[in-house]
Amino acid sequence: MVNKRGGFTLIEILLVIGIIVLLAGAIIVAINPGRQFAKARNTQRVTDVNAILSAIVQNMTDNQGRWNCQGSTYYSTSLPSVVTATIVSVPEASNNEINLSCLTPTYIPRLPVDPSLPANSTTTGYTLNYSTSSGRITICAPNAELQEVICTQR
Repeated sequence: MVNKRGGFTLIEILLVIGIIVLLAGAIIVAINPGRQFAKARNTQRVTDVNAILSAIVQNMTDNQGRWNCQGSTYYSTSLPSVVTATIVSVPEASNNEINLSCLTPTYIPRLPVDPSLPANSTTTGYTLNYSTSSGRITICAPNAELQEVICTQR
């Protein structure tokens, strides 16, 4: 009587492992987690710039069209005719920074911070540009990834 055992040969097992490795590699390339995370951070940036701009517009609406931010050293009661400043959450070190912490919690629950920066950062990673000649306020996210330009204006 012949004792026949059922099982897989070494070649069959190696072939299956090779196919699984190829499929896993193809799936990882297709999913591209780095790109997915970058897209998620850019989505957060879009949400943040819209929230900041809405808070600024609401502040100006409540003050009959005039800027009023008592937390700001350089720009507490008005913005100059043209300003481009980094948005910070601490007193400004220069007139190239603007403190918008006066908008919290009345107009916005917290001042957003760019997702690439630490949560306790004193700069938000966002910029404000204001021009009285055009009446435009523009908030931008200069740290945007995937070569996207993230700005919103009113």
